[in-house]
Amino acid sequence: MKILVPVKRVVDFNVKVRLKADRSGVDFANVKMSMNPFDEIAVEEAVRLKEKGVAAEIVVVSIGPREAAETLRNGLAMGADRAILVTAEQALEPLGVAKILRRLAEREQPGLIILGKQAIDDDCNQTGQMLAGLLDWPQATFAAEVQVAGGEVQVRREVDGGLQTLALKLPAVITTDLRLNEPRYASLPNIMKAKKKPLEEIAAASLDADVAPKLKIAGFEEPARRQAGTKLKSTAELAEVLRRHVSAN
Repeated sequence: MKILVPVKRVVDFNVKVRLKADRSGVDFANVKMSMNPFDEIAVEEAVRLKEKGVAAEIVVVSIGPREAAETLRNGLAMGADRAILVTAEQALEPLGVAKILRRLAEREQPGLIILGKQAIDDDCNQTGQMLAGLLDWPQATFAAEVQVAGGEVQVRREVDGGLQTLALKLPAVITTDLRLNEPRYASLPNIMKAKKKPLEEIAAASLDADVAPKLKIAGFEEPARRQAGTKLKSTAELAEVLRRHVSAN
């Protein structure tokens, strides 16, 4: 079985995002970029399935500028077999990304697509669901455990009422949650090997996918700064403050 793992290049989670001076968008100048953390979990899960003998090939794919090749090399160093970079200089909405991934899925014919439940830059949590809809494949979101056997994948996921287990016929789409696994660090030998693994580059325009934006961003604003708190000396003083607050409201 072949597993397709889409990964996204985002601002590193340790970096504090800042806006451009004209507030037209996020300032990416001299900012460290890395693989979306949820996508790292997806790559790790694909590698574990291959180590179990479930998968024969792992293909990582990224959609974005040519700099995203570095992100793909990281996925190759983690254990993926080859990579595909779909070059697109313009920012794409989740639906546009899902349409491109559908074209790649039709070309690659994977048995399973695993991707992060959301990206930490926009937090949309839409691409996986849209992709499953476009492909008309079964889907399981927020996966906390994945088991593949006999042409079926069982996915355990956390819901408000407890745990839910879904049984999906392959091919299927799965999105990963934080509790699924702990991604491995790429070792230096594997980083060196990744440089020799195949990385194919495709122009987004060649895939015949409508990626025209459907939304218009009106502007960006930084969150309001939190006001300083007040230190209280006792629980009695806290109770009095709360009483006054309730009375005022």
